[in-house]
Amino acid sequence: MTDGSHENVPSRQRRRFPGLSSRAYEHPADRSALVALRRLSGFDTVFKALSGLLPERSLRLLFLSDSVRVSDAQFAHLNGMLRDACYILDLEKVPSMYVTQDPKPNAMCIGLDEPIIVVTTGLVELLDEEEMRAVIGHEVGHALSGHAVYRTVLLFLTGLATKIAWIPLGNVAIMAIVTALREWFRKSELSADRAGLLVGQDLRASMRGLMKIAGGNHLHEMNVDAFLEQAEEYEAGGDLRDSVLKILNVLPRSHPFTTVRAAELKKWAESRDHQRIMDGHYPRRSEDKDASVTDSFRESASHYADSVRSSKDPLMKLVGDIAGGAGDLGGKLRDRFAGSSGGTGGAGRAGEAGEAGGEGRTASD
Repeated sequence: MTDGSHENVPSRQRRRFPGLSSRAYEHPADRSALVALRRLSGFDTVFKALSGLLPERSLRLLFLSDSVRVSDAQFAHLNGMLRDACYILDLEKVPSMYVTQDPKPNAMCIGLDEPIIVVTTGLVELLDEEEMRAVIGHEVGHALSGHAVYRTVLLFLTGLATKIAWIPLGNVAIMAIVTALREWFRKSELSADRAGLLVGQDLRASMRGLMKIAGGNHLHEMNVDAFLEQAEEYEAGGDLRDSVLKILNVLPRSHPFTTVRAAELKKWAESRDHQRIMDGHYPRRSEDKDASVTDSFRESASHYADSVRSSKDPLMKLVGDIAGGAGDLGGKLRDRFAGSSGGTGGAGRAGEAGEAGGEGRTASD
């Protein structure tokens, strides 16, 4: 890629990351979930079969025929951001990118042989330049991590499960794989958010983008700090019943909740790992073949242990107590599920939360 390929850049200086390995920004939970997915019974068989059924050519023809391909002649400002993102993350081959008519703000990176990035008109109209730069960096991060293939399989299987739902037990195996894919993809979103921050290098813009996806284009009515306080309240609030409802609410979704994504990204932006990358100390792609799988597992295990210890969620606190050898387990479970308020108020609150557990908006796949 030549220097002239990234003309549409902010006036401020940003760092570039030559030879960057996706391991530098991948969330430990992303890697762990992908390993678990690949070990799922029947996944390899389904994956290989779908790779033959979903030719790359058909995907490209679909978007060529019914969307607008980003180039110097069409959506030139997006093309500049795309080339700039690839330059910053050192992705040598710039993916094809399309804008498709859809009022819902969304973006995705799909494809089997080569990644294709798709953004909706709703997203283009919602975000300002720096917010959009972070989203395009997010999608380029998906491409660099090789997420596009699994995302494509997830989209196909989700549609297939709906079509064969009438067959007794016909979609049980497929839904098991879809559930595992969704769990992985939610974690992969956290990785891609980090890639978006490495490209934009403007945390406030990344926060604004997530906030707009949640609440629309009303920045004068919203506040980033208050938005992050929602994430803290969501994590710490309620009792064990609410913890279980959080799990049930997120299961049908392809994305983590937006406030959770914002809080996770802010935490990483303030971490030593992020600072080391910004200082130029990060794993290179040339070293990927020598990367230790054992070290990756160890890092993931350490991350989960730290998450349990630091979590304010009632269920995670209980897990920490059990792991620490706390006594009177039966009493703790009874007290936590009973809650401090008791009565019917908690049940009503639980019912409302359950009703809100739909798929919700999907943005920045």
